[in-house]
Amino acid sequence: MDMRPDSSLIQTIYLGGGTPSQLSHENLLKLFTHIYEVYNVDRDAEVTMECNPDDISMGMFDDLPVNRVSMGVQSFSDSRLKFLHRRHTASEADRAFGMLREQGITNISIDLMFGFPEETLSDWESDIEHALKLAPEHISAYGLMYEEGTPLYQLLKQGKVGEINEELSLAMYDALIDRLTMAGYEHYEISNFCKQGYRSEHNSGYWRGVPYIGLGAAAHSYDINTRSWNIADIKTYITETMKGVLPCEVEVIDDNTRYNDMVTTALRTKEGLDLNSLTPAYRQFLMDNAKPYLKDGLLVLDGHYLHLTRSGIMLSNTVMSDLLWV
Repeated sequence: MDMRPDSSLIQTIYLGGGTPSQLSHENLLKLFTHIYEVYNVDRDAEVTMECNPDDISMGMFDDLPVNRVSMGVQSFSDSRLKFLHRRHTASEADRAFGMLREQGITNISIDLMFGFPEETLSDWESDIEHALKLAPEHISAYGLMYEEGTPLYQLLKQGKVGEINEELSLAMYDALIDRLTMAGYEHYEISNFCKQGYRSEHNSGYWRGVPYIGLGAAAHSYDINTRSWNIADIKTYITETMKGVLPCEVEVIDDNTRYNDMVTTALRTKEGLDLNSLTPAYRQFLMDNAKPYLKDGLLVLDGHYLHLTRSGIMLSNTVMSDLLWV
């Protein structure tokens, strides 16, 4: 949940970071009732719930304040969904989307993934076209990642799957930008696109440095001066909270860390980093290190905002790392 820096008014609620759609309607109702009783929630708050397509059913949002749904579609290819071990099929994703519309959900975000082993550019373009036919208000798209410790990583190390080459991955990302912007979607963050007026307010709060409260095991919180994260082990979390103790770790955010956070979040956005939000020393450091990228056309200064160009987005990790205070 995020709030305005100058008040305790909750602007957004995001139920996710797991599979909340697995909860019973009774438990969801209890959860939201408690949140609204304890916190001062804006009556126009954006209330998002993450859902898997196979968990969507008629009536599931009855009496709940949910007005935005983020659905993990990932792909409209049954073979690629099977590769990810997803429970739903492409046709079930279509049906789930239709049921959301029938229940009056007018703000739907879908997640897509590209860069599967043996996936072609044409395959990816078909997924994009399928998504556009559904016409969701928001689309998030990410390249397939092989994170250490995951089953996918093990398959990669065993040589059972192979990563697509970088040239194809960049071509897929290019195709994504071209097609979605042509269809009228705003490319407002590196991995996020939306119809006019449908930016994710919750995620935008992260990128703007808005304080937020995380509830539950493994949840993170931020209050400008500190960042904290609850213990991930659910049994320990329950045991300790029942004792009145919040089992979490806390990091005090110093000026250098705050500057680095701004670089790695604000530069992901369409607007970029507001130079007026920096002290003269940090602003000078930033612009000194940005010079070669400004010269090469990877960064551009628009008024007092520094932001990545389309070419810069392709090399965003390199650019951002060279702007960090180390």
